[in-house]
Amino acid sequence: MRNILLFVFLISLYSCDDGDLQIETINFDDSQIQYCGSSPTTESTVFFKIVNNEALILTLKSGILKNEVSEGEVQYPISGDTKVTYRIFSDKLSKNYFCDAVPPITPTVIEEIEALSGFVLITTTAKVEGETTTYEHTIKLSEISLVNKTNDQRITDLRINDFGTITTK
Repeated sequence: MRNILLFVFLISLYSCDDGDLQIETINFDDSQIQYCGSSPTTESTVFFKIVNNEALILTLKSGILKNEVSEGEVQYPISGDTKVTYRIFSDKLSKNYFCDAVPPITPTVIEEIEALSGFVLITTTAKVEGETTTYEHTIKLSEISLVNKTNDQRITDLRINDFGTITTK
């Protein structure tokens, strides 16, 4: 009887499918936050970071960036209008891919992983120089849960914290 239970236990362990989920470190710490245009404004909604053939794209709901000082971090949930997307491309990527009116045909998207949940945290401070006031927006990501669209496998607790800082007038 003991051998049968051991055999059943070993078969059940062998038959478990882990889904071949691989959690990789996605590291954009050394890349600068980018945007389309010469400088960001409160109307800017798409920000991205590029490392070779990978991109981390943050799409903010219109009106989230405000030229007013915040009281600490303001939290915005990942939802339909606020998105975080990680893409892997077939070749090295440039800013033009996101900023051209018609994106170039190449490189092509090999894999796209979209955040299902999490938060965008924004802290806004003011800098006054003479008669000019600029606003510095520090953007962080928290509790991001990414889901691969092709096979619906979830990658949770991904450590993407500081997205970057931008300045608006």
